[in-house]
Amino acid sequence: MRRIITGHNKEGKSVIKIDGPPARSLGEDVGGLYELWNTCGEQINTLDDIDRADSEVLLSPEKGGTKFRYFKINPTPEGVPAEMIEEATAEAFEKMGAGHHRVDTSRHPAMHKTDTIDYIILLKGDVTLLLDEEEVTLNPFDVVVQRGTNHAWVNNGSEPALFIAVLIDSDLKE
Repeated sequence: MRRIITGHNKEGKSVIKIDGPPARSLGEDVGGLYELWNTCGEQINTLDDIDRADSEVLLSPEKGGTKFRYFKINPTPEGVPAEMIEEATAEAFEKMGAGHHRVDTSRHPAMHKTDTIDYIILLKGDVTLLLDEEEVTLNPFDVVVQRGTNHAWVNNGSEPALFIAVLIDSDLKE
């Protein structure tokens, strides 16, 4: 994947500031999460050359911030014991600073809930979105507006599923 980040030069003309792959990624062995751009809720100086995705990969954005990323989910390998899947999933969420987001994993080990509004597009794959009491099968280019609900993504296919996502820190009311 190639990121093209624009900005301005000292004369106020639009220019390309960054042209290259994502600065950071995490969990490539199970698919991966790739940071494209982050904001922290503060004013952005379009003259700077700061790569706002070149920071620790965390699940949720900062207070008032956003995250723009893509992520891949590999199919669950057959024959792996449930305990091993639970252990690996718990470890992955800890690596993203998100262990506390696993509020109820009784339905699936990857269930999690964040204080964000997420705009998610499935680009490729055969995926089910699991919620506490419902589920829906997604087709490529289906869009999910995930509003702070406990959820998980399940890859039903034999190839990696690919998503694009924008996460926006939000003050949610249940």
